[in-house]
Amino acid sequence: MARPRSTFAKRAQGMPETDFLELSWEFFGELCRVLAVRVASSGYQPEIVVGIAKAGVIPGAVVASILRCDFYSLKISRDLAGSRVRARPKILSAAPHEAARKRVLIVDEICTSGETMRIALNALRQVGPAELRTATSLVKHGGYKPDFYALETDATVVFPWDRQILNDQGEIVTNPLYADLSDDT
Repeated sequence: MARPRSTFAKRAQGMPETDFLELSWEFFGELCRVLAVRVASSGYQPEIVVGIAKAGVIPGAVVASILRCDFYSLKISRDLAGSRVRARPKILSAAPHEAARKRVLIVDEICTSGETMRIALNALRQVGPAELRTATSLVKHGGYKPDFYALETDATVVFPWDRQILNDQGEIVTNPLYADLSDDT
């Protein structure tokens, strides 16, 4: 199994060096597998997995597939059209009504403050599930802890879907936010 690359890079001139954890698609897939195994090993048997969109749908769909249960999404975001426009996350879609009277696992890619997860929990409670549990691929040390997680870190995480983006010419390029991390451009 390929290990994630952990490196030091400067985010901006004059800023202290920050530890980055750069995840490959392969390693992120392994984190999803670990998360599903932890849920299954606990004895919890969700009937529905709800992934928090956008990025939480990736581990959510993988975990749902491994656990052989239905998958739905709930969109919660601070962003609009790729730019941060809100200080606090906002629900942008309704909680799936299919969660009523079901055992539900809410999944996101990372948990820091827990603000997004708490909003998702509240939204899903309104639907009336039989039971709710939470899971994330990664958590930050000292932050909100979901019921299940695969890896805890202090590093700034670079997810594989953020690492490269489409430029105005339609080419896949390194995200400018992470240009200093890479040997390839």
